[in-house]
Amino acid sequence: MTRTTPRIDAHHHFWDPARYSYPWMAGDAMDPVRRAFTPDDLRGPLAAERIDGTVLVQTLSSVPETREFLQLAAATDFVHGVVGWVDLTAPGVADDLDALLDGPGGRWLVGIRHQVHDEADPDWLARADVRRGLAAVQARGLTYDLLVRARELPAAVDVARAFPGLRFVLDHIAKPRIADGRDELWSQRLPALAEQPNVAVKLSGMVTEADWATWSPGDLRPFVSRVAAWFGVERLMFGSDWPVCLLASSYHAVLGALVDTLPAMSPAELDQVLGRNAQRLYQLDKSTAAAPRPSLPVREPGGVPAPACHPGRRGRVGDRRQQTMWLDWRSDHAVDAYDHAGRPGPGSCEMELQVRRWQRAGQAGSRGTRRADCHPVAAAMPPR
Repeated sequence: MTRTTPRIDAHHHFWDPARYSYPWMAGDAMDPVRRAFTPDDLRGPLAAERIDGTVLVQTLSSVPETREFLQLAAATDFVHGVVGWVDLTAPGVADDLDALLDGPGGRWLVGIRHQVHDEADPDWLARADVRRGLAAVQARGLTYDLLVRARELPAAVDVARAFPGLRFVLDHIAKPRIADGRDELWSQRLPALAEQPNVAVKLSGMVTEADWATWSPGDLRPFVSRVAAWFGVERLMFGSDWPVCLLASSYHAVLGALVDTLPAMSPAELDQVLGRNAQRLYQLDKSTAAAPRPSLPVREPGGVPAPACHPGRRGRVGDRRQQTMWLDWRSDHAVDAYDHAGRPGPGSCEMELQVRRWQRAGQAGSRGTRRADCHPVAAAMPPR
Protein backbone atom coordinates (compact mmCIF):
# COMPACT_ATOMS: atom_id res chain seq x y z
CA MET A 1 0.00 0.00 0.00
CA THR A 2 1.43 3.38 -1.00
CA ARG A 3 1.23 6.36 1.30
CA THR A 4 0.11 9.27 -0.88
CA THR A 5 0.42 12.08 1.67
CA PRO A 6 4.02 12.98 2.53
CA ARG A 7 4.99 13.41 6.15
CA ILE A 8 6.72 16.74 6.70
CA ASP A 9 8.77 17.87 9.68
CA ALA A 10 8.02 21.59 9.50
CA HIS A 11 10.73 22.73 11.92
CA HIS A 12 14.33 21.66 12.42
CA HIS A 13 17.82 23.16 12.39
CA PHE A 14 21.42 22.53 11.43
CA TRP A 15 24.40 24.28 12.99
CA ASP A 16 28.15 24.17 13.54
CA PRO A 17 29.65 25.92 16.61
CA ALA A 18 33.09 25.68 15.00
CA ARG A 19 31.95 28.07 12.28
CA TYR A 20 29.44 30.34 13.99
CA SER A 21 28.81 31.71 17.47
CA TYR A 22 25.30 31.01 18.77
CA PRO A 23 24.34 33.35 21.64
CA TRP A 24 21.46 31.09 22.71
CA MET A 25 23.88 28.18 23.14
CA ALA A 26 25.59 29.65 26.21
CA GLY A 27 25.65 27.70 29.48
CA ASP A 28 26.52 24.17 30.55
CA ALA A 29 22.97 22.95 29.98
CA MET A 30 23.53 23.27 26.22
CA ASP A 31 26.61 21.00 26.20
CA PRO A 32 24.71 18.01 24.72
CA VAL A 33 24.00 19.94 21.51
CA ARG A 34 27.18 22.02 21.33
CA ARG A 35 28.52 20.28 18.25
CA ALA A 36 27.88 20.29 14.53
CA PHE A 37 24.57 18.82 13.35
CA THR A 38 24.36 18.07 9.62
CA PRO A 39 21.95 16.35 7.20
CA ASP A 40 23.75 13.07 7.80
CA ASP A 41 22.82 13.25 11.49
CA LEU A 42 19.13 13.73 10.69
CA ARG A 43 18.79 11.24 7.87
CA GLY A 44 18.52 8.23 10.19
CA PRO A 45 15.76 9.61 12.45
CA LEU A 46 13.77 10.74 9.41
CA ALA A 47 13.98 7.30 7.86
CA ALA A 48 13.04 5.58 11.12
CA GLU A 49 9.91 7.72 11.48
CA ARG A 50 9.08 7.71 7.75
CA ILE A 51 9.38 11.46 7.35
CA ASP A 52 9.56 12.40 3.68
CA GLY A 53 10.61 16.03 3.84
CA THR A 54 11.50 18.90 6.14
CA VAL A 55 11.56 22.65 6.56
CA LEU A 56 14.98 23.92 7.67
CA VAL A 57 14.75 26.98 9.93
CA GLN A 58 17.33 29.71 10.61
CA THR A 59 19.22 29.79 13.90
CA LEU A 60 20.97 33.16 13.62
CA SER A 61 20.18 36.70 12.55
CA SER A 62 22.47 36.12 9.61
CA VAL A 63 22.00 36.43 5.87
CA PRO A 64 25.16 34.36 5.25
CA GLU A 65 23.64 31.49 7.25
CA THR A 66 20.48 31.74 5.14
CA ARG A 67 22.52 31.64 1.93
CA GLU A 68 24.30 28.54 3.16
CA PHE A 69 21.02 26.89 4.13
CA LEU A 70 19.62 27.54 0.65
CA GLN A 71 22.66 25.93 -0.94
CA LEU A 72 22.37 23.08 1.50
CA ALA A 73 18.71 22.59 0.58
CA ALA A 74 19.68 22.38 -3.08
CA ALA A 75 22.06 19.54 -2.22
CA THR A 76 19.90 17.67 0.31
CA ASP A 77 17.04 15.53 -0.94
CA PHE A 78 14.84 15.75 2.16
CA VAL A 79 14.98 19.53 2.74
CA HIS A 80 11.91 20.85 0.92
CA GLY A 81 12.08 24.45 2.13
CA VAL A 82 14.10 26.98 4.13
CA VAL A 83 12.83 29.61 6.56
CA GLY A 84 15.65 32.13 6.53
CA TRP A 85 16.45 35.56 7.94
CA VAL A 86 16.79 39.09 6.63
CA ASP A 87 16.85 42.36 8.54
CA LEU A 88 13.23 43.45 8.25
CA THR A 89 14.17 46.95 9.44
CA ALA A 90 16.76 47.53 6.69
CA PRO A 91 15.84 50.11 4.02
CA GLY A 92 16.94 47.62 1.38
CA VAL A 93 15.00 44.64 2.71
CA ALA A 94 13.21 44.12 -0.62
CA ASP A 95 16.54 43.92 -2.44
CA ASP A 96 17.89 41.57 0.21
CA LEU A 97 14.96 39.20 -0.28
CA ASP A 98 15.31 39.33 -4.06
CA ALA A 99 19.03 38.56 -3.79
CA LEU A 100 18.25 35.43 -1.78
CA LEU A 101 15.44 34.33 -4.09
CA ASP A 102 17.52 34.87 -7.22
CA GLY A 103 20.74 33.48 -5.76
CA PRO A 104 21.98 29.89 -5.48
CA GLY A 105 19.26 27.68 -4.06
CA GLY A 106 16.84 30.59 -3.88
CA ARG A 107 13.94 28.45 -5.04
CA TRP A 108 13.95 26.76 -1.63
CA LEU A 109 13.29 29.95 0.35
CA VAL A 110 9.75 29.59 1.71
CA GLY A 111 9.73 31.94 4.69
CA ILE A 112 11.46 34.44 6.96
CA ARG A 113 11.88 34.45 10.74
CA HIS A 114 13.34 36.69 13.42
CA GLN A 115 13.86 35.94 17.14
CA VAL A 116 11.24 38.46 18.22
CA HIS A 117 11.14 37.17 21.80
CA ASP A 118 14.76 38.28 22.22
CA GLU A 119 13.96 41.90 21.40
CA ALA A 120 13.82 44.28 24.37
CA ASP A 121 10.66 45.90 23.01
CA PRO A 122 7.58 43.64 23.31
CA ASP A 123 5.98 45.75 20.57
CA TRP A 124 8.84 45.27 18.11
CA LEU A 125 6.39 43.86 15.55
CA ALA A 126 4.46 47.16 15.64
CA ARG A 127 7.41 49.25 14.44
CA ALA A 128 6.94 50.96 11.08
CA ASP A 129 10.25 49.69 9.71
CA VAL A 130 9.43 46.11 10.71
CA ARG A 131 6.06 46.33 8.98
CA ARG A 132 7.70 47.71 5.86
CA GLY A 133 9.84 44.58 5.88
CA LEU A 134 6.82 42.34 6.38
CA ALA A 135 5.15 44.00 3.39
CA ALA A 136 8.18 42.98 1.32
CA VAL A 137 7.90 39.41 2.61
CA GLN A 138 4.22 39.31 1.67
CA ALA A 139 4.86 40.77 -1.79
CA ARG A 140 7.17 37.84 -2.55
CA GLY A 141 4.68 35.19 -1.50
CA LEU A 142 6.73 34.04 1.48
CA THR A 143 5.55 32.97 4.93
CA TYR A 144 6.57 34.73 8.15
CA ASP A 145 7.37 32.59 11.20
CA LEU A 146 6.45 34.19 14.53
CA LEU A 147 8.94 33.33 17.28
CA VAL A 148 7.26 34.89 20.29
CA ARG A 149 6.24 34.19 23.87
CA ALA A 150 3.16 35.35 25.76
CA ARG A 151 4.75 38.79 26.26
CA GLU A 152 4.78 39.50 22.51
CA LEU A 153 1.41 37.93 21.65
CA PRO A 154 -0.59 41.21 21.63
CA ALA A 155 1.79 42.68 19.06
CA ALA A 156 1.58 39.45 17.07
CA VAL A 157 -2.22 39.70 17.01
CA ASP A 158 -2.05 43.29 15.77
CA VAL A 159 0.41 42.50 13.00
CA ALA A 160 -1.62 39.50 11.82
CA ARG A 161 -4.67 41.76 11.57
CA ALA A 162 -2.65 44.42 9.74
CA PHE A 163 -1.44 41.90 7.12
CA PRO A 164 -4.43 39.66 6.31
CA GLY A 165 -2.75 38.58 3.07
CA LEU A 166 0.44 37.38 4.75
CA ARG A 167 0.70 33.79 5.98
CA PHE A 168 1.98 33.67 9.56
CA VAL A 169 3.20 30.54 11.33
CA LEU A 170 3.50 30.57 15.12
CA ASP A 171 6.53 28.59 16.25
CA HIS A 172 6.55 26.31 19.30
CA ILE A 173 2.94 27.21 20.29
CA ALA A 174 4.42 30.49 21.68
CA LYS A 175 6.55 28.66 24.27
CA PRO A 176 4.18 28.29 27.24
CA ARG A 177 5.63 27.39 30.65
CA ILE A 178 4.86 23.69 30.38
CA ALA A 179 7.25 22.84 33.22
CA ASP A 180 5.01 24.87 35.56
CA GLY A 181 1.95 22.91 34.50
CA ARG A 182 0.05 26.04 33.47
CA ASP A 183 0.63 29.46 31.92
CA GLU A 184 -2.23 31.85 32.56
CA LEU A 185 -0.89 34.73 30.46
CA TRP A 186 -0.36 32.39 27.52
CA SER A 187 -3.87 30.97 27.96
CA GLN A 188 -5.38 34.45 28.01
CA ARG A 189 -3.50 35.83 25.01
CA LEU A 190 -3.11 33.01 22.50
CA PRO A 191 -6.82 32.60 21.58
CA ALA A 192 -6.86 36.09 20.05
CA LEU A 193 -4.03 35.11 17.72
CA ALA A 194 -5.76 31.85 16.85
CA GLU A 195 -8.81 33.86 15.78
CA GLN A 196 -6.79 35.31 12.89
CA PRO A 197 -7.41 33.04 9.88
CA ASN A 198 -3.99 33.80 8.37
CA VAL A 199 -2.10 32.35 11.37
CA ALA A 200 -1.15 28.67 11.70
CA VAL A 201 0.85 27.00 14.48
CA LYS A 202 3.62 24.47 14.81
CA LEU A 203 3.22 21.79 17.45
CA SER A 204 6.94 21.95 18.13
CA GLY A 205 9.47 22.90 20.78
CA MET A 206 7.29 21.62 23.62
CA VAL A 207 9.57 19.09 25.29
CA THR A 208 12.19 21.76 25.99
CA GLU A 209 9.56 23.96 27.63
CA ALA A 210 8.71 21.02 29.92
CA ASP A 211 10.99 19.58 32.59
CA TRP A 212 13.83 18.10 30.55
CA ALA A 213 14.44 15.21 32.93
CA THR A 214 10.94 14.16 33.95
CA TRP A 215 8.49 15.23 31.23
CA SER A 216 5.88 12.86 29.88
CA PRO A 217 3.23 13.16 27.16
CA GLY A 218 0.72 13.91 29.92
CA ASP A 219 2.55 17.16 30.64
CA LEU A 220 2.08 18.27 27.04
CA ARG A 221 -1.51 17.13 26.58
CA PRO A 222 -3.32 20.12 28.20
CA PHE A 223 -1.39 22.53 25.99
CA VAL A 224 -1.77 20.50 22.80
CA SER A 225 -5.50 20.10 23.45
CA ARG A 226 -6.02 23.83 23.84
CA VAL A 227 -3.98 24.72 20.78
CA ALA A 228 -5.82 22.15 18.68
CA ALA A 229 -9.18 23.52 19.84
CA TRP A 230 -8.19 27.14 19.24
CA PHE A 231 -6.58 26.72 15.80
CA GLY A 232 -8.40 23.73 14.34
CA VAL A 233 -6.91 20.81 12.42
CA GLU A 234 -6.40 22.84 9.24
CA ARG A 235 -3.79 25.08 10.92
CA LEU A 236 -1.73 22.58 12.92
CA MET A 237 1.71 21.33 11.86
CA PHE A 238 4.19 18.87 13.31
CA GLY A 239 7.70 20.16 13.95
CA SER A 240 10.44 18.25 15.77
CA ASP A 241 12.67 21.22 16.67
CA TRP A 242 15.58 18.82 16.19
CA PRO A 243 18.33 18.98 17.39
CA VAL A 244 17.18 21.34 20.16
CA CYS A 245 14.76 18.61 21.25
CA LEU A 246 17.72 16.34 22.04
CA LEU A 247 18.22 18.31 25.25
CA ALA A 248 15.12 16.61 26.63
CA SER A 249 14.21 13.77 24.32
CA SER A 250 14.82 11.91 21.07
CA TYR A 251 13.31 12.57 17.66
CA HIS A 252 11.39 9.34 18.01
CA ALA A 253 9.91 10.27 21.41
CA VAL A 254 8.94 13.76 20.24
CA LEU A 255 6.83 12.41 17.39
CA GLY A 256 5.40 9.68 19.59
CA ALA A 257 4.40 12.21 22.25
CA LEU A 258 2.62 14.36 19.68
CA VAL A 259 0.62 11.43 18.34
CA ASP A 260 -0.23 10.46 21.91
CA THR A 261 -1.44 13.93 22.89
CA LEU A 262 -3.42 14.93 19.81
CA PRO A 263 -7.20 14.79 20.18
CA ALA A 264 -9.10 12.07 18.36
CA MET A 265 -8.71 12.56 14.62
CA SER A 266 -9.70 10.87 11.41
CA PRO A 267 -6.94 9.51 9.17
CA ALA A 268 -7.38 12.45 6.83
CA GLU A 269 -7.01 14.91 9.70
CA LEU A 270 -3.81 13.21 10.86
CA ASP A 271 -2.51 13.53 7.31
CA GLN A 272 -3.08 17.26 7.56
CA VAL A 273 -1.19 17.68 10.81
CA LEU A 274 1.72 15.45 9.80
CA GLY A 275 2.27 16.81 6.32
CA ARG A 276 -0.45 18.28 4.20
CA ASN A 277 -0.78 21.53 6.17
CA ALA A 278 2.97 22.18 5.95
CA GLN A 279 2.85 21.56 2.22
CA ARG A 280 0.06 24.08 1.81
CA LEU A 281 1.19 26.78 4.25
CA TYR A 282 4.81 26.79 3.08
CA GLN A 283 3.78 26.07 -0.53
CA LEU A 284 6.03 23.03 -0.66
CA ASP A 285 3.72 21.40 -3.19
CA LYS A 286 4.56 23.85 -5.97
CA SER A 287 6.48 21.14 -7.72
CA THR A 288 6.10 18.45 -10.32
CA ALA A 289 4.86 15.09 -9.11
CA ALA A 290 7.61 12.99 -7.57
CA ALA A 291 8.58 9.75 -9.25
CA PRO A 292 6.47 6.84 -8.00
CA ARG A 293 7.88 5.30 -4.87
CA PRO A 294 8.36 1.55 -4.75
CA SER A 295 5.74 -0.09 -2.61
CA LEU A 296 6.06 -3.23 -0.53
CA PRO A 297 3.14 -5.44 0.43
CA VAL A 298 1.61 -4.73 3.82
CA ARG A 299 1.70 -7.81 6.02
CA GLU A 300 -0.08 -8.40 9.27
CA PRO A 301 2.71 -7.98 11.83
CA GLY A 302 3.16 -11.09 13.91
CA GLY A 303 -0.44 -12.11 13.36
CA VAL A 304 -1.77 -8.86 14.79
CA PRO A 305 -4.94 -7.91 12.87
CA ALA A 306 -5.12 -4.57 11.14
CA PRO A 307 -6.36 -1.90 13.56
CA ALA A 308 -9.89 -0.58 13.31
CA CYS A 309 -8.53 2.59 11.79
CA HIS A 310 -6.84 0.70 8.92
CA PRO A 311 -7.49 2.42 5.56
CA GLY A 312 -10.68 1.08 4.10
CA ARG A 313 -12.45 0.90 7.46
CA ARG A 314 -14.59 3.81 8.47
CA GLY A 315 -14.68 5.75 11.69
CA ARG A 316 -12.55 8.17 13.64
CA VAL A 317 -9.32 7.30 15.35
CA GLY A 318 -10.06 7.69 19.03
CA ASP A 319 -7.53 5.36 20.59
CA ARG A 320 -3.92 6.57 20.87
CA ARG A 321 -2.47 3.14 20.11
CA GLN A 322 -4.75 2.75 17.10
CA GLN A 323 -3.79 6.24 15.98
CA THR A 324 -0.11 5.32 15.97
CA MET A 325 -0.73 1.91 14.39
CA TRP A 326 -2.69 3.61 11.62
CA LEU A 327 0.37 5.68 10.73
CA ASP A 328 2.38 2.50 10.30
CA TRP A 329 -0.27 0.73 8.24
CA ARG A 330 -0.32 3.82 6.03
CA SER A 331 3.42 3.59 5.42
CA ASP A 332 4.68 2.04 2.22
CA HIS A 333 6.94 -0.47 3.95
CA ALA A 334 5.98 -3.60 5.84
CA VAL A 335 6.39 -2.94 9.56
CA ASP A 336 5.52 -4.61 12.81
CA ALA A 337 3.16 -2.94 15.26
CA TYR A 338 4.40 0.08 17.16
CA ASP A 339 3.61 0.73 20.78
CA HIS A 340 1.71 3.76 22.11
CA ALA A 341 4.81 5.99 21.95
CA GLY A 342 5.78 4.91 18.46
CA ARG A 343 8.62 2.53 19.40
CA PRO A 344 9.13 -0.08 16.68
CA GLY A 345 8.35 -3.72 17.31
CA PRO A 346 10.87 -6.50 16.77
CA GLY A 347 10.07 -6.95 13.09
CA SER A 348 10.02 -3.35 11.93
CA CYS A 349 12.18 -2.65 8.96
CA GLU A 350 14.36 0.30 8.11
CA MET A 351 13.20 2.62 5.38
CA GLU A 352 15.48 4.71 3.24
CA LEU A 353 14.18 8.00 2.02
CA GLN A 354 13.38 8.09 -1.66
CA VAL A 355 15.49 10.64 -3.50
CA ARG A 356 13.15 13.00 -5.26
CA ARG A 357 13.53 15.47 -8.05
CA TRP A 358 11.45 18.53 -7.39
CA GLN A 359 10.80 21.34 -9.80
CA ARG A 360 9.27 24.46 -8.37
CA ALA A 361 8.02 27.69 -9.85
CA GLY A 362 8.11 30.72 -7.56
CA GLN A 363 7.74 34.49 -7.39
CA ALA A 364 11.22 34.95 -8.81
CA GLY A 365 10.41 32.84 -11.88
CA SER A 366 11.43 29.34 -12.88
CA ARG A 367 13.86 27.97 -10.37
CA GLY A 368 14.97 24.76 -11.97
CA THR A 369 15.29 21.24 -10.69
CA ARG A 370 17.01 20.18 -7.47
CA ARG A 371 20.05 17.94 -7.62
CA ALA A 372 18.99 14.48 -6.55
CA ASP A 373 22.38 13.50 -5.24
CA CYS A 374 23.17 14.23 -1.60
CA HIS A 375 26.32 15.85 -0.30
CA PRO A 376 27.67 16.44 3.20
CA VAL A 377 26.97 19.81 4.70
CA ALA A 378 30.59 20.91 4.37
CA ALA A 379 30.52 20.44 0.62
CA ALA A 380 27.35 22.49 0.25
CA MET A 381 28.60 25.46 2.26
CA PRO A 382 31.05 28.02 0.90
CA PRO A 383 34.39 28.52 2.66
CA ARG A 384 34.42 30.67 5.77
